[in-house]
Amino acid sequence: MNNVKLVNVPLTSHFKLSSVLSPRTDDEKQYMSHVPYANDVGNLIYAMVSTRPDISHAVGVINRFMENSGEEHWRVVKWVLRYLRGRSDLFIIFNGSEESVYGCRY
Repeated sequence: MNNVKLVNVPLTSHFKLSSVLSPRTDDEKQYMSHVPYANDVGNLIYAMVSTRPDISHAVGVINRFMENSGEEHWRVVKWVLRYLRGRSDLFIIFNGSEESVYGCRY
């Protein structure tokens, strides 16, 4: 994902995900068996919980299709990764002594 077009939002309304988009043919199931969907969603969940609450809605949407994901679901995961790649300068600082949270730009 080094040479991809970066995006400014973690999820857009043009993605209409549903279980209807899950693989139906053997070829689609074979293709999706080689896609690291669950691994990447797991990594996104870790990032969301640790430092990136801005992707929580998008991760919640793609997590719904963990069991039976299709190519369109995979496109959304890649979209979120493109968002994170373009917004890697944003982070959160938790200051334990003052019980406050700061959003920063690197």
